Amino acid sequence: MWNNKKKAFTLSYDDGISQDIRFVELLNRYGLKCTFNLNSGIQTGASSRVGQNNTPIHRMNYAGLKELYAGHEIAVHTLTHPDLTKLDEETIYNELTADKTNLESFFGTKVTGMAYPYGTHNETVRALIKKAGLHYARTVHSTNAFDLPTDLLQLPATCHHRAENLMDLAKQFVESSADAPQLFYVWGHSYEFDVDNNWDMIEEFFKYISGRDDIFYGTNYDVLSPLF
Repeated sequence: MWNNKKKAFTLSYDDGISQDIRFVELLNRYGLKCTFNLNSGIQTGASSRVGQNNTPIHRMNYAGLKELYAGHEIAVHTLTHPDLTKLDEETIYNELTADKTNLESFFGTKVTGMAYPYGTHNETVRALIKKAGLHYARTVHSTNAFDLPTDLLQLPATCHHRAENLMDLAKQFVESSADAPQLFYVWGHSYEFDVDNNWDMIEEFFKYISGRDDIFYGTNYDVLSPLF
């Protein structure tokens, strides 16, 4: 299914924050691919805040983002990161299409998917996503499994990187014979590694999951486009 491989691994990370610099360096070191979901209307250091454990959550300015995210996928996270279910249809559509247009213009690439801010969505939001020309939308739901998604506009992940069973899932995935196609999908925010002081954990995970001949490593688009 993926270059004649039946197992695929992908990641999805949100918000375009400064910890992505260290995160991308790790991804590139281990030959992994990620989809980064950006809010083009607030992609500026002026929208920074302080999170748990006094961790700075600093949205990066545009300068250098093309080079930083080269080789990875850029996707919609809406223009200003609202809860889409609380907006009128015209505003929802603008949040989606303006972000898509801005990202395509800046990065010079086709944008085909998104992640829901706060994970919230409903039938109206999903219909407008289709109208906006987006093919997939990631939720915050975890399956703890490797089945292919059946509804790309309610796309679950296998797990968040904070899942206590992350390494157990990795070992299960690696050791599986994969008689049918399997997808291991991890999501999160890179600032959480500073909050939890566990960059060593994600590097250990990357080291274990990477470099395997029977696994396809791709962006969300790479692994999902056969299902469009």
